[in-house]
Amino acid sequence: MSRLRLLTFNIAHARGAMPLHQGLRSGAKIRSNLLKIAALIQRLKVDIVALQEIDENSRWSGSFDHLAFLREHSGLGYGAHGVHNRRVGRYHLNYGNAILSRWPIHHFDTVSFGRGTVGEKGFLFAEVDSPAGRLPLVNIHLNHRSRVQRLKQAALLMKYLDEQRARRSAQWRMSPVVCGDFNTPATAPDATATLLGYLEQSRNYTLLPKTGRTFPSLLPARALDYVFLPDECRMPHAEVVRCMLSDHRPVLVEFSCESGQPL
Repeated sequence: MSRLRLLTFNIAHARGAMPLHQGLRSGAKIRSNLLKIAALIQRLKVDIVALQEIDENSRWSGSFDHLAFLREHSGLGYGAHGVHNRRVGRYHLNYGNAILSRWPIHHFDTVSFGRGTVGEKGFLFAEVDSPAGRLPLVNIHLNHRSRVQRLKQAALLMKYLDEQRARRSAQWRMSPVVCGDFNTPATAPDATATLLGYLEQSRNYTLLPKTGRTFPSLLPARALDYVFLPDECRMPHAEVVRCMLSDHRPVLVEFSCESGQPL
């Protein structure tokens, strides 16, 4: 039986915990904060990291690849970047969601919720070849302003998962793990609760963490960041990690999974 450790973390373009725009941070400060994030990943002995608001090449955060930087310094050698914001020109912006992994990423796909060049949300779907078998994973970031938009985005994800299950689940070791920044608490009649209801139709899912708040990181008042685990993930443990490296606090989930045949 394999024990896996998964971290989901909105790193806010590596600007840190203070409410300053990343464009007001120097390139040296951005790199310094990324080094601290890499050190956190190493300290927590994480196997897979789902990152939101991570830049591929953006003027406002140093014009370098943050995922490549974290791969170099975190000890996790595999990565996939799902860029859903692209803006060219003098003030170039390229950012979205990403996955870091200790193990190879067999397949990944990026879905954007719209065509905006700044502020657009989306999700990244990936299949990780873990010791327990192929693990499907969704890393999602939902709209922070509009409940109507969040519900539309949740519906798009549900449709996408139905399609992927029909096409690809023969090779999956488990049902998809879904995690990220949902921008709404689980107690509200909103996208988080809607997704949990959908996932429970196909498999008994657990929403983690059960307690704890993730935003803002200095004095957390709301729970916005979650991991949905299917029942193939046994003996789960979850915690909100206390750190001041972003305006969000990360969520760490550990679980066991028996090696075996695909679903």
